[in-house]
Amino acid sequence: MTRSRQGRVPGKGPRAVVLDIEGTTGSLSHVRDVLFPYARRRIAPWLAAHRGTVPWRRILDAVAAHTGVSHDEASALALLEQWADADVKAAPLKTVQGLIWADGYVAGELYGHVYPDVPPALRRWKAEGTGRYIYSSGTVAAQRDWFGHTAHGDLRPLLDGYFDLTTAGPKADTDSYRAIAAHLGYAPGDLLFVSDVGAELDAAAEAGWQAVAVRRPDDERAAVTGHEAVASLTPLVSRPGPGTSAARVDTHTQEDLSDE
Repeated sequence: MTRSRQGRVPGKGPRAVVLDIEGTTGSLSHVRDVLFPYARRRIAPWLAAHRGTVPWRRILDAVAAHTGVSHDEASALALLEQWADADVKAAPLKTVQGLIWADGYVAGELYGHVYPDVPPALRRWKAEGTGRYIYSSGTVAAQRDWFGHTAHGDLRPLLDGYFDLTTAGPKADTDSYRAIAAHLGYAPGDLLFVSDVGAELDAAAEAGWQAVAVRRPDDERAAVTGHEAVASLTPLVSRPGPGTSAARVDTHTQEDLSDE
């Protein structure tokens, strides 16, 4: 398929940047080793504690909608735990995980991990007028909690919006990126997607987006192939922004942009 570049201004940066979370703006190990186990241990107690409430009913209804079969609490729990063990990107699981994590953030037991180059990158893009969005398999509510409770403070004022499985669609689906572009009102070529997953970057590129891979120094996975790759967001904010020329943009090292 021919990639659309309609509306792209040669030599200019993206009009908006859409960022993945785990492995991109935050540590993959924090998600795998902290957040997922925290939620997994609490799915059954959470359902029991909320039995008969509106959130409880919404979870059971969501499991039924996802599977096409009605479920009681026991069978819904079995599925949710099975999905959690297999890391299935199922919307009902993401919803209950987000609700459990929300309680953990409020209790001060959890925080959202964000690499030190991320806050200054968001500030730079904001100063340049570049849109800043998050697209993750986790629910929009969970994304807000993540960026609202970081070691760098509340980063939500630096973000313009969020997308998840229910508002955009699966992250490896090209139509999801078409939907986001339509929602934002930008030509696909004016949008940059940054992720650590090749299949997601492939889908974004197929939809006509700019796509850049991230492989953090603490990430031992093999490099993403077929896409430009960076080790932090710093090289991306050093590019010309919308409405500016390359001659007017200073080049900054990662240390220049770090909060540390």
